Amino acid sequence: MSTIFSEQLAEYAQSFAEDVATDTGDWIVKGFIDTKKNVYTISVDTKVVSKIMELLIYPKFVSFAERYNFQIILSDFQNHYPDLTFVDKNNNKYAVDIKSSYRIDSNTVNGMTLGAFTGYFRDRSSAKNVRFPYSSYASHLVFGLIYSRVEKNIDERKKYSLDQLFDIQSVINDFKFFVQEKYRIASDCPGSGNTKNIGSVTNISDLIDGNGPFSKLGEKVFDDYWMNYLTRDMAKLVEMNRPPYSNINEYIRYKNLKTG
Repeated sequence: MSTIFSEQLAEYAQSFAEDVATDTGDWIVKGFIDTKKNVYTISVDTKVVSKIMELLIYPKFVSFAERYNFQIILSDFQNHYPDLTFVDKNNNKYAVDIKSSYRIDSNTVNGMTLGAFTGYFRDRSSAKNVRFPYSSYASHLVFGLIYSRVEKNIDERKKYSLDQLFDIQSVINDFKFFVQEKYRIASDCPGSGNTKNIGSVTNISDLIDGNGPFSKLGEKVFDDYWMNYLTRDMAKLVEMNRPPYSNINEYIRYKNLKTG
């Protein structure tokens, strides 16, 4: 059933681009408007873009849920997992996290973070920072968006009138939506920054086709890898000189797994 759900959502995702882009492929969002009807251009900051995009596409998820007879439940808090929970008539739950990243070049994106590898991910009966316990979900999916940032310098301090709306340069364009199971696009390295989040692969084809390092090894290996993954600081806290592994090849040797 989880495969059917992901296939339905992936098929429906192909219609999302037409609702967020103009005929020329630019973002339909031009800026913020104040009560005096002044329009201010949007920052290209990834957090700003991601949040506005989530608000923009939410009605599409509602339409999807209505078409296929799912209940849709939002996360109570912005930093809780997942962004959306879909529940079918048999009470099967499907976690959908919305992630986006911009192209660095024609083959590569900046990367995505795919949720924590501590907390609820390790204690799968926990209700902390998660809408429902992690183990209660039939599948964990990423609804991904890849886009390009406009290279032209945009003056965020400039304001426009409503009559000038179509003169404003959109800050992003060239959208590609995809749906994949989380483990299929996960990297063997944490995401950016010091947060304990799972990173994604950055090759665009691997993201769209689900060809990350765990795709052939399976979800059980993915779960075991990240449930036991230690950063250097985490290793020191348990009085280890170094983590037992820091990439998939070291993990395979550490676990003495047979591959290929």
